[in-house]
Amino acid sequence: MNIRKEHILVVILMAGIIGFFGIPHISQPSCQPVRYVDLDETFLVLPRETDLNVTFSVLPRMSYPQPFLDKPRRTDVLLMSPWLAPIVWEGTFNRDILNAQYRQKNVIVGVATFAVKKYVRFIEGFLGSANKFFLSGHRVNFYLFTDHPEKVPSMKLAPEKHLFIIPVQNYSRWQDISMNRMDIISSHIHSRWRYEVDYLYSMDIDVQMFEHIGVEIIDTLVGTISSWQYTKPRDSNSYERRPESRAAIPSGEGDFYYAASFYGGSVSEVYKLTTACFKGVTEDRANGIEAKWHEESHLNKYLLYHKPTRLLSPEYYWDEELSRPRIVRVKRLSSVRKDLKEVRF
Repeated sequence: MNIRKEHILVVILMAGIIGFFGIPHISQPSCQPVRYVDLDETFLVLPRETDLNVTFSVLPRMSYPQPFLDKPRRTDVLLMSPWLAPIVWEGTFNRDILNAQYRQKNVIVGVATFAVKKYVRFIEGFLGSANKFFLSGHRVNFYLFTDHPEKVPSMKLAPEKHLFIIPVQNYSRWQDISMNRMDIISSHIHSRWRYEVDYLYSMDIDVQMFEHIGVEIIDTLVGTISSWQYTKPRDSNSYERRPESRAAIPSGEGDFYYAASFYGGSVSEVYKLTTACFKGVTEDRANGIEAKWHEESHLNKYLLYHKPTRLLSPEYYWDEELSRPRIVRVKRLSSVRKDLKEVRF
C-alpha cells in the first residue's frame, strides 16, 4: 500500500513539473524587450506593466452648460467622419473639461519642425506663438532641426516646455528637404523619442498660432484637413493619380485632402506613418518618379488606407492667401505670408 502511494505521489510530482515547464503562459517572464513588427520594420518596445492599482481619477467640480442630444453645438459643418472619427471645430468641445482630464494623464507631447536654409527666419515667430498658444499648461518638447544652430534665437519658454536643437544637413533642392523629413522623424522616433514623449506632431516652421491649440488635438492618428481643398470633390483634389507612383490614389477614391503641415498622433502610429511614407518616397526615387506634392502626396495615400482617429478642421492650418468663410470661426494656426521663390532658392 505504501509503495502504491509513493507511485501516485511521483506521478503527481512529474505532472506538475511537466505542466510548469511545458505551458507557455505560466513560464517565467523574460527581461528581453518585446518586439513589435510592422511595415517590414522591427520596432523595439520596452515591456510595460499594466497598473492595476485601484485608484480613481476624480475631476474637479466644474460648472458648464449641460449637453443635450437634440441640441448640437454646430449644425453647419460635418462633425464626424464616415468611420466615426471626430472632426474638431470651434464650438464642439469644452477645453476646461479636456484640460482637467489630460493633466491627470501627465502626457508629454513632442513637436518636430525643420528650419533649414532661409527658413531659420521663421523660428522666432513659430516658437513665440507656440509658447503662448500650443498646449498651454501641458508638457511639450520642441525638436528643432536646423542647419544653422547658431542662428536659433535665445528664447525663454514656459517651464513645462523645452527646446531641443538638432543639427541637420541641408539639401540643394527644397523638395528633397521636404521629402527627407519623414525619414528623419522615423529615425529619431526609433532612436530617442519613443522614450521621451507619448504623442508626436510634425509642424511646418513657417506658421504662427493665433488661438489656443490644446489637448483636443490629441489622439492615436491625427490629420489636418487642407484649407485649400476642404470643399472640393475628390476628383478635383490634388492627389497623386499616376499609377506608377507609390503615392497614387486611384480615381474615384479619397476622403479628405490632408495637409502635411500639421499631422501627428501616438509615437508608435507616427512611426508607422513616417516609415511607410518614406518607403514610398524611396521606391519612387528608384523608379525616377517624384510625387505631385512630394511627402504630402504620400501622407494622403497613407491616411486613405489607415484612417485617422481624429481630424482637425481647417481652423488648424489656414492659409493666409484665402479669405475665411463663416464656418471657420477662428484661425488657430496660419501660414506666414512669404515669397516662396525667395525662401526656397
